Amino acid sequence: MNTQTFLNKLVTLFEEELTGNLLGVYLHGSLAMGCFNPLKSDIDLLIVVKEPLTSVNNSRIAKIALALHDEMSNERGIEFTIILETYLQPFVYPTPFEFHYSDYHRENYRTIDNYLCGGLEDKDLASQIVVAYERGITLYGKPLGELYEPIDSQYYLASILHDVEGCAEEIMDNPPAYLTPMYLTLNLCRVLYFIKEGKISSKREGGEWGVQYLPQKFQQLIIQCLNEYTEETDNGETDNSHVDSQIFLAFIKYMMQEIKHPNKGGLTE
Repeated sequence: MNTQTFLNKLVTLFEEELTGNLLGVYLHGSLAMGCFNPLKSDIDLLIVVKEPLTSVNNSRIAKIALALHDEMSNERGIEFTIILETYLQPFVYPTPFEFHYSDYHRENYRTIDNYLCGGLEDKDLASQIVVAYERGITLYGKPLGELYEPIDSQYYLASILHDVEGCAEEIMDNPPAYLTPMYLTLNLCRVLYFIKEGKISSKREGGEWGVQYLPQKFQQLIIQCLNEYTEETDNGETDNSHVDSQIFLAFIKYMMQEIKHPNKGGLTE
């Protein structure tokens, strides 16, 4: 199944399940921004509804998500969050959400009766909504820009800072398996890119900016992470090469200092 056929099928299934409650389905993330890697990326979606989901909706949507995930050729599958329109007008931060599905929750949805990741608030949602607003692709409904006012940049910044600060602490103290040097390196680049130039970018675009503007001693690290993110080896596997730990930790410390104090001095040294 090619990507467009898959997206069409996904929209049809959500139309059928949510009927008149569905307002919009928006593609964001790497696929929307032209840097999708089937071995590294998931397909990211934001779904907007008018009314709260029922327990029956939740159960059926979980089954839809699992079935769709099983049909996909990309390794990480799909990730989507369903939110209520009321939290977009005016925007609420941290943003409450009705339902969330990703590869991380996949096994719980498969094995635990009535499992639900929902009814919570998520600081990360602000950045996803901004990307969907600024650079996303509308799969169903009207574009977000025709329906709602732009989200204030303070919330986007708070959201991306929340992500990288937590990741930086985790990877220095006790790095989990899912948090790779590639992910954090490119994410730190795109956060600083936004702080310095106000650009909403992908991880790849952030890394490309970093190669051009960050200190020379970090160039090889960023290039290595960009290659891992975008390329595949001859045998079809990504190049999970190890980074120099001393350079990587120095990069984290440098970037967090620049992010927290962006007006102190220049970027090069």
